[in-house]
Formats: sequence, C-alpha cells, structure tokens
Amino acid sequence: MKPHGWIILDKPLELGSTQAVGAVKRNLREAGLLGMGKDKLKVGHGGTLDPLATGVLPIAIGEATKLCGRMLDASKIYEFTIGFGTETETLDVEGAVTETSDHRPTLAQVEAILPRFTGPIEQIPPKYSALKIDGKRAYDLARAGVDVEMKLRGVEIYSLSVRHPDAATRHPELVSGSPEVLKQVQDDEPLAEITLTATVSKGTYIRSLARDIARALDTVGHVTMLRRTKAGPFTLERAISLDKLNEIGKGADITDYLLPLEAGLDDIPAYDLTPDQAKLLRQGMTLDEQEMIGNPALNGLFLATENQGSPVALAELVDGTVKVVRGFNM
Repeated sequence: MKPHGWIILDKPLELGSTQAVGAVKRNLREAGLLGMGKDKLKVGHGGTLDPLATGVLPIAIGEATKLCGRMLDASKIYEFTIGFGTETETLDVEGAVTETSDHRPTLAQVEAILPRFTGPIEQIPPKYSALKIDGKRAYDLARAGVDVEMKLRGVEIYSLSVRHPDAATRHPELVSGSPEVLKQVQDDEPLAEITLTATVSKGTYIRSLARDIARALDTVGHVTMLRRTKAGPFTLERAISLDKLNEIGKGADITDYLLPLEAGLDDIPAYDLTPDQAKLLRQGMTLDEQEMIGNPALNGLFLATENQGSPVALAELVDGTVKVVRGFNM
C-alpha cells in the first residue's frame, strides 16, 4: 500500500528544506515505496526552514501534498536567540557584519519592549530571503550586488516572551541570597544575548523581528540560534532525526514514523459519509446538507471521511451545499 501522510523531520543545521525533501524521496526510493512514472508519489514540505535553522519541518507524502498550502498558512512557534552588538547583512551568523554597537540592554528593558512587537505589526523582510522581486529571489539579487528594496509587510505576532536564563547558575556567588536579590541582578545585568519564544503568523521573518527588537533597544543584533518547535499542528514531540529517516531506506517500517494525512487537519471537524455520499464527492458532485445523516451542525471546511475515518475529501459546507475543496485518492 502506498504511504500517504506526514513525516515530521527535526531538521538539522545546514540542511535546506529542498534537501530535506530530497532525503525523504531517496529513502522512499531505497525502500521501494516511491514508485515510478504516473505511480510516483509526490513529496513536498509544509513551510521553508532556513539552512541555519533547526526544528519542525513537516514533509508531506502522496495525497498529503494537497494540504501543503494549508500548512504554509498555519501559525508557527520559534525559539530564537538575539546576539546583541552586531548586525549582519543576512541578519544571522552567516553574513558579514554591517553595523556594531557597544550598548547592551538589560533583561528588564527587553521585557518592557516586547509588547511593542506583539499583535499586528509591520516588518521589512531580510534582503537575503526567498521573496521574489520581479520574478527573481531576493537573495540572488542581493548576492549579485543589486540594491534590493524590500517593502513593508503586515504580519502578526500572537505571543512573544523571554525564555528566562537561570540567574542562580550565572551568579553562583549569590545562590545563598534571596530570590529577590537574584532577580534584581538578573534584571539589571547587561546582556550579550537573549533567547525568546514567539508564536507568529505566516510570512513572519524572525530575523527581521530580531533586528527590529535590537534597534528598539538602542543597539543592534542578529539571530545566533533559530529553532522551530511547532508548525501548524505538528510539534517536536513527533519529529524524527535524519538518522531515523535514513532507517526507512534500510528497511524500517515507514508506519513507525508516518503520521496520517488527517493529522494535518486537526483544526477542523470531521464527518463520516455513507458509501453513496463518498462516491458522489469522489466524482466531484455536491451533497445537500439535509441528505447527510444526523444533519450535522457543520459550517465551512470539514474533513469528509468514510469507513470511520478514511479521508475522502477536504470539503466545504456553504449555504446548505457540500462541495469538494480537495479530493483525496487514497
């Protein structure tokens, strides 16, 4: 049986998203699961992750690739470290230094500034990004020395907080002191770096967020660590390493690592159809809400299933009529 679903890769450093997709294809091929010609399985990723970032990279296999667009639109959670004092042309550790500052903010100052970057904000994407300008990638233009003008874009930061350092570990001489003393030292100490956790909308550039936070603190900074801990419904809890992925090509059972297609749709309801209703949707026909058993109180998108959960289609109920948005050929 062909595999259809998600492999959640804990992407390592220096591996590009396209390379990660290639690694999955290679392992499927070695396991005899990829197929050939018209039967060849499609494989795609659900959201680019920079080579210098690690963490959750959802990779869709087979019919799950029809949901990659939804995954691109999903919110994401990142942990990232801002190194203060230098800004680079790429806004991360890869680029050349473009600006420096001797000023270092305190923890209290960082915490005070974060509400300014929470909620709907506007940001200028990095010049070294995959955005297209006149049909060309911004990073290609930047590397060619072209003066790239990046325009403001609206994004939303749902939450933004400090991942607090351990003051007692950093100041063992004060361990016997009161918690209030430790906190005061921590709050007032100039910081070389700070690690934050952010839940963000699609299109958010963490490197731009780090740059803008540093500048708001009257200094400059760049991202020294970036890790995605959640993408849509997928977390590190179900992510596998590259070594685990390579076991598939050596004969390991892919079902030990493959999440079902519907795991990418846990934010919408599901409804089990009768065989006749499932047949109509597979043929691209519509259904009347009144014909659906139990007259469910559905509205908008839902997962149409058959036989207690087998995916039939991503469907939409509008004005009493059920229409197919994406059909699944399982």
